[in-house]
Parts: sequence; C-alpha cells; structure tokens
Amino acid sequence: MHKALLVTALTATALATVVVPGAAATTNGLKWGPCPAGTIPVPGLECTTLQVPLNYRDPGGRKIDLAISRLASKTPEKRRGVLLTNPGGPGGEGLGYPGVLTIPTLPSPLPQSVRDSYDIIGFDPRGVGHSTPVTCDLTSAQIAIGNLPYAKNAADVVKQAEVAKAEAKQCATSESGWMLPYVTTANTARDMDRIREALGESQVSFLGASYGTYLGSVYTTMFPRRSDRIVLDSNLGPGGYDINAMRTFGRGMEDRFPDFAKFAAPGLGIIPAQVTAKFFELADRLDRAPVVGINGSAFRGLNFGYLYGDGQFPALLAAWKSLDKGEAPELPGGEPPAENLLAARLYVICGDSSWPRSVASYQADVAVDRVRYPLIGAGSANIGACAYWPSAPAEPKVRITDRGPSNVLLVQNVRDPGTPLVNARKLRQAFGDRARMVTVDQGGHGAYLFAANKCGNNAVTEFLVTGKRPAADRFCAAEG
Repeated sequence: MHKALLVTALTATALATVVVPGAAATTNGLKWGPCPAGTIPVPGLECTTLQVPLNYRDPGGRKIDLAISRLASKTPEKRRGVLLTNPGGPGGEGLGYPGVLTIPTLPSPLPQSVRDSYDIIGFDPRGVGHSTPVTCDLTSAQIAIGNLPYAKNAADVVKQAEVAKAEAKQCATSESGWMLPYVTTANTARDMDRIREALGESQVSFLGASYGTYLGSVYTTMFPRRSDRIVLDSNLGPGGYDINAMRTFGRGMEDRFPDFAKFAAPGLGIIPAQVTAKFFELADRLDRAPVVGINGSAFRGLNFGYLYGDGQFPALLAAWKSLDKGEAPELPGGEPPAENLLAARLYVICGDSSWPRSVASYQADVAVDRVRYPLIGAGSANIGACAYWPSAPAEPKVRITDRGPSNVLLVQNVRDPGTPLVNARKLRQAFGDRARMVTVDQGGHGAYLFAANKCGNNAVTEFLVTGKRPAADRFCAAEG
C-alpha cells in the first residue's frame, strides 16, 4: 500500500491513541511486549522478535531478526487462527499495519467479525524497519529523484543510467551488502512460514495489498497446504515487481487520471478534457523553471502518488494551483520516503528478477511508452539500479500456478494507478480455479477497507470470516 494513501489516517490515530505498555506475555516461545517507538499506537498491539536464517540453504548459519506484532482476538470462542498481513512496498514497514487496518477514520475499518476471528499479525519483512535493516546509503538527491524519473529524450536515459549505476554499487558496498542476495520475496515467504510455526499454527490466513499480493501469491504457491484463506488486494501480475510491472505504472496512471480530471475541472475553471492539457503545460513549465526543487519529473511523480486515493485529490488540486502561481505547495504526507524503504525495495525487486542490462533497451522502451502512456510512461520505463545489480537472482522465480487448494480471493479496483487491472487479470488467470476475483468499479489503490464499496468489502469479509467465496468472479458496481 502506498504510504501517501495512509498518512491522514495514521496522523489521526497517532493523535488520538496511546499505547499502554503491559507486562510481557509468552506464547509458544515468543515473548510479547510493548512495540518499538514509532509503531502506530493502537491499544492491544504487542510486539516480539523472531530469529530466522539469513540463507535458508544454510539454516544453521547466520541469523537475522524479524519484528512481529499481534493484535489478538478477544473472543476465544470465535477465533479461527491468525491473519498475517502485509501493506505492500516492497520496503513497507508492516509492524503497525494491524493498527492501520483498524483506524476508525478509514472508509471501512477492519470489521469486528474479522478481528474476532483472527489474531491480526503484522511484521517488518527482512531488511525493513525494526527487522534487520538494509541500506544503500542513498543520498537526499538520489531519494528526491524517486522511482519514476521522467526521461524527455534518450540523453536523459543515459544520465539516469549513471545514477542507477551508483545506486547499485552503493547497495552492494553498504554495511548491509552481505544481505543482498537473500532479501527476496521467496525468502520473505519462508520467513512467514517460520512465523506460522513460531505461533504454533498449522495454517495461516493472509491479507496482502499491492506488492503484498505477490508475496501472498508466492507464499501460497510454496506452502499451499499451510495456507488457509488468502486475500490479495490490488494485484501485481504473476511475475511480481519485474520490468513489466514497472512499465504498467504508465498504464495505471492513464486509467486513473480521468477521475482526478473530473474532480479538478470545476476548481480550475475548465472542463475535464482540458485538465490533461493543463497537466502537460505545468510539467513542461516546471522542467524549464522548477519551483522549490519540483521539476517536471517530480510533478509527474507527485501526481502518480496522489492518485492513489480519492481523499488526496483536494491536496493535489491545491498543489497544482500553488505550482501554477510559482509557489511552494503544501503537501500533507509529502515528506521524502525513508532511505530504508527505498533500499529494501531495490534489494527485493533486483533480487527477485533479471533486468535488462542494455541502456539502449531502456531508451527504446522509453520512446515507446512516452507515446503509449504520455502522463508518466517515460518515467516508469526508465533505467534503474537493477540494470547494474552485481549478481543474478540466487534462485529461479516462483511460478504461480493453479496447483493447490481453492482458497484465494483477489479484490481489485478497475482504475488502480499502481497495480492496474490488466495485471490483476493475469494473476487471476495464473491461479486458475484456485482463485476468484472481485472487481470493483472505482479508482485508487486499495479496494478492501480503503474504499467504501459495500459489495467489494462484504465479499472479502465474508470470505475471511466464513470461508465462502463467490461462486464465480464478481463485478461490483460503483456506489455513491
């Protein structure tokens, strides 16, 4: 789940709740106690640490820490088991995610029936946050470039290649470079199974969003008989975060932008069809004369991130108006992402997949996607650190198939900028009869809980609580 989508809810909860540390409790060898400072403060949330192998091919070798949280069910008679969760990324901290899911200001907080049925489990994946973290020693300038540096021409790709080469070298030579081959989705799935074992459960259910859909897909493929009820919200394709997923960011923004254009047109005094022209006008002007460091590429990336939720449209429109006047915009939640988040993202996506090495291939992709997806395609197709990664993936990618129990439910918005519908359909096809998909006629990133469509939310809740899936794929019409 994109951080910007959560910032308002997180801020509201941080102001409204306080954790009251209690006595540590021991369960199945895990010693539960207060959560680390900075974790989303939610009453009842407790944390612990589990050690797992760095390299599962050498299980007796070096260990790393996993930070785990639990929001326990208070109704033993209704409790089914545990629900592991992941908010996305890769690189996203998950320790506070059980709290995020229960924030009252969400459009649809996690229903009490689900909280009664499960202990809600969060964790910082390997390399992330309070687990043994990784770094690439990224500078503030590198962080400011972001994930989608827009290339206006072939020369911009060459320029970005030098940045990418430096980032890859920094990752490999950093103090956490020894972890580089082992921070992968497959190893995180193995960590999840160690969490299951440590909790004393024969099976686990899972709720994953965004990149978490790929993690959940890999887990239930590797451990099908240990998977109970698997919910995948806002879906990557079966290849995970590879070059194809990156390039479809361009498609996702094209799918989603009309929603913002319809919202923004009255405030700009124009019709929706003119909002796109205004977008390109602002991007070009900012390339010529950046405002407080916001150039055309940063403006495009800003729009991409703020399209993740309808609730961010007013702030994005206000930013447009400020930038149009040459003034610095006020962006709630617009602080730069943490270095660890970006570093962990690189470790995972570069360790999971093989990426093209040729600068010319990225120049060709950029030229195609600049035309095909003009809003941001020349950014999502641009070269990144994975092109210069010092090692090939340590093991073959897990292939998602239809082998296993029929216990997977996909939920997907029609107009999702980050994980567009086209990729969700590919994942649905890969799972075959293992899965059903609920498609919701709404925009934004995050279909379950982060939007208020009753048809979509009720389908997921019913599956988690009762195990009943739709008999066939379901389409939920727009509401409101």
